[in-house]
Amino acid sequence: MPRRLALRAALLLGLPILAAIAPAPARAQAKPQKLGDFQDWIAASFTEGGHKTCYAFTRPAKGEGDRKGVMLTVTHRHNARDTVTISAGTALRGNEASVTVGSTDLDFYTAGSTAAARSGAAAVRAFRSGNEAVLKAPAGGKGSISETFSLAGFSAAYDAISKECPAGGGKR
Repeated sequence: MPRRLALRAALLLGLPILAAIAPAPARAQAKPQKLGDFQDWIAASFTEGGHKTCYAFTRPAKGEGDRKGVMLTVTHRHNARDTVTISAGTALRGNEASVTVGSTDLDFYTAGSTAAARSGAAAVRAFRSGNEAVLKAPAGGKGSISETFSLAGFSAAYDAISKECPAGGGKR
């Protein structure tokens, strides 16, 4: 009987110690919080590592093929603002792509299936005054791709992410 009691005491005392030293399960990533729908654009935010990230995105109004995941995104992070990228849904050949907004030609560089604006601020200025943005880039195989993105609602979506993630916002 004393041996059984000693075993029970050791077990009862050991469980809280084990619970204290066992690794905590990884915290789930915060789900994006929708900031709103703005005509053809959606704005949202999420927090990661104590820093809030805000982004606005749209899908193509016109495009070629049946590629999934094609979208134009503008992102504000704690350490970078006006990051403008286009996910093309396919590998892009070469290292250059062009985006035209009205009579404004914007330079983008490519990596894999993504094209990124060399000057996000210039892209945002053009998007604010334009009606559509047209991506033209060489595709991974032969040929090229062309995607047309509506800019209807861009300014309101951009204002929403700028309000939610102001410049110099730091940790949240």
